[in-house]
Amino acid sequence: MSFNELFFDFVTLWVTIDPVGTVPLYLAVTKDLPAQARKRAAMRATLIAFCILAGFLYLGQYLLEVMRIEMLSFQIAGGIVLFLFALSMIFDKSSGTSAPADEGHDVAVFPLAMPSIATPGALLSVVVLTDNNTHNFFQETLTCAVMALVLALTLAMMLLSDKFIAIIGRSGANILSRVMGMILSAVAVEMVYSAVKGQLGPG
Repeated sequence: MSFNELFFDFVTLWVTIDPVGTVPLYLAVTKDLPAQARKRAAMRATLIAFCILAGFLYLGQYLLEVMRIEMLSFQIAGGIVLFLFALSMIFDKSSGTSAPADEGHDVAVFPLAMPSIATPGALLSVVVLTDNNTHNFFQETLTCAVMALVLALTLAMMLLSDKFIAIIGRSGANILSRVMGMILSAVAVEMVYSAVKGQLGPG
């Protein structure tokens, strides 16, 4: 693969994984956790997202073909899941002093690892970028390395954001959570809308 192809892969994965957009969501869903727990959640989410994306990169095309699922249908399903989560952020009634309602809920898995980092758009992108009909195993591995770089940058941005949460406080985090929920709901609707039009939508 040429440098231009690798750079194209990097840009595509950067846009669909959206490290910048992940940071405010990370701040919102970890606002009630202590600093060390937030760091662990960021690292776990990144590792889980890598495993999901790598699995889809190597096996996703086979899986969709075997199950006879079109990628646009997968995008619509991802958009619906993202929209439902966005609604839960907007209408979250937990107080600033209470613990999360679901003590067993691991935010590193949902929504951080998926659908925030391993977005439906990113899952689709790794399949398209490593089309089994035109790419060999070595080329797919190079794309996987580029993906790992993007995820490492995503993790770095989340870890650095801990200083930001100390500045805005708990009330600011609650406001940020609802604003981010509105933005995510719009992104989810756009994903479904673009899929209905027959195009691969945003991550």
